[in-house]
Amino acid sequence: MSDLVVIAFPTEAKAEEVRQKLLAMQKEYLIELGDAVVAVKDAQGHIKLNQLINTTAAGAVSGTFWGALIGLIFLMPLAGAALGAASGTLGGYLTDIGLEDKWMKETAAAIQPGTAALFVLVRKVTADKVLEGLKGEGGTVLKTSLDHTKEAALQAALVDVQASVPSPSS
Repeated sequence: MSDLVVIAFPTEAKAEEVRQKLLAMQKEYLIELGDAVVAVKDAQGHIKLNQLINTTAAGAVSGTFWGALIGLIFLMPLAGAALGAASGTLGGYLTDIGLEDKWMKETAAAIQPGTAALFVLVRKVTADKVLEGLKGEGGTVLKTSLDHTKEAALQAALVDVQASVPSPSS
């Protein structure tokens, strides 16, 4: 079962930094992400989603390849590639993997202009190590499917300021 976490950050850069940190933890097998999207609200109130996977571009590349291959069969590789790229782009644009875009935009409408929200779909997690890695990152938990104790632990880790304590000199 997956858990959803939405965290608001003061800047897009900070939200992206935390997403990159989570992706690094995924490489260490501490967390398994289903999706991680940064939503940014500009000064005019428009919401932009920064997805991990650009389905439109992936569709265009895949469509170009398959279109050219089929075009070779009919001795029209350029026409096939163009038609394949167009259909692949449309298919990629209409594809929505992971979290639903419409829901993320509606949820991100609650954040202040000029700020960002990080939407994370977590499949598996080694909670203690991930919380330690997120310590002091800042941010406010907006929504979560976690139980109250886990949500409180996450919020506490985010706001925990790591103070540098000088070591006693001998």
